[in-house]
Amino acid sequence: MKPEKLMQRAHEAAKNAYAPYSKFRVGAALEMGSGRIICGANVENRSYGLSNCAERTAIFTAIAMGERDIRAIAVAGPDSQEPLPPCGGCRQVISEFCGSETPLYYSDGNGAYLSSTVGEIYPANSLMDLARRANSV
Repeated sequence: MKPEKLMQRAHEAAKNAYAPYSKFRVGAALEMGSGRIICGANVENRSYGLSNCAERTAIFTAIAMGERDIRAIAVAGPDSQEPLPPCGGCRQVISEFCGSETPLYYSDGNGAYLSSTVGEIYPANSLMDLARRANSV
């Protein structure tokens, strides 16, 4: 799928965000190896620590549906003035399920987006990558 189409799905997902406290909506879309697109939105709670980011919502939904092969991730922040990359917690979860080459796209509220890979935003990406590095020393 073209990055623009995946980003469009992430923007659509942001419309479903539950963000009554921050008023900051975020959507995520995952392109799966099966061809399926799985989306998620941020869900806030008045106890902020119990809130969930869009990326984790999408990934947890994919796992619950039996999908594991994430081919690309798009994150849309329609209320953001800057392109919105995943937070540290989301980067950790992403690293559990994606290889370092997995494309990642993130956008602002004006439609501009940046692209990178999971490895570029999380250099010591996954347990598999760490094991591979340890065995090559």
